[in-house]
Amino acid sequence: MAEFPDRETVERARLTVALFRPDDDRLADGVELLRSLGATPVPDPMLAVEPTDATPRQAEYVVFTSKTGVELAAEAGWEPDDAVVCAIGSRTARALREAGYRVDLVPEEFTSAGLVAALEADVDGASVEVARSDHGSAVLLEGLREAGADVHETVLYRLVRPEDSGRSTELAADGDLDVALFTSSLTVEHFLDAAEAGGIREEAIAGLNEAVVAAIGAPTRETAESLGVAVDLVPETASFEALATEAVEFAAPSHEGE
Repeated sequence: MAEFPDRETVERARLTVALFRPDDDRLADGVELLRSLGATPVPDPMLAVEPTDATPRQAEYVVFTSKTGVELAAEAGWEPDDAVVCAIGSRTARALREAGYRVDLVPEEFTSAGLVAALEADVDGASVEVARSDHGSAVLLEGLREAGADVHETVLYRLVRPEDSGRSTELAADGDLDVALFTSSLTVEHFLDAAEAGGIREEAIAGLNEAVVAAIGAPTRETAESLGVAVDLVPETASFEALATEAVEFAAPSHEGE
């Protein structure tokens, strides 16, 4: 895991930014990006992957919603045959190509609603397999079914909160966190679960509401706001790079990356 800054470093830092991505290359890439923007990263993974050992079913359309799902399908030896292979966004599409799969469709909007919009005219009467985590949005399944598709979901992995998560909640509660980057509804929920476990839920929420809170998309924003966390911005592009860059600029508009 990326090294967590000690308290002295955090207190000296000009802009502390918490990120909650899984402890893999996504976390490392996020830390590197934030450092390039001149911020002090606060890596606090709120998601860990537990594979289910399931394999996507064969269907006329197969939808992947994450890099992790693609990697698990590839490890299981899944083959697309004649399916139309769909990726919810550019990162998932890149993972498919790196695994040797073709990518037939990527929606303009990298969200469940965007994927439904891209498919709804073509899937009436077709079988659609959705391969993803156990916390996928209901919007995707419901939207495809409303479009007339025969939809099946395979849960490839479960997302759980790591036992050692929660250092960022202490910083928020103490007023020492400048920016929080939430990349899914589950990262919001797990952040607050960690704060609850530490007995500082209300203090952590108050700290977030004094900081800049960025949500990667509308569903994440809605979850945060329903739990009492005010969201300051949602980037037009649902990517971590856009989320981080816009949040740093919002928090310190005169700040220039090193």
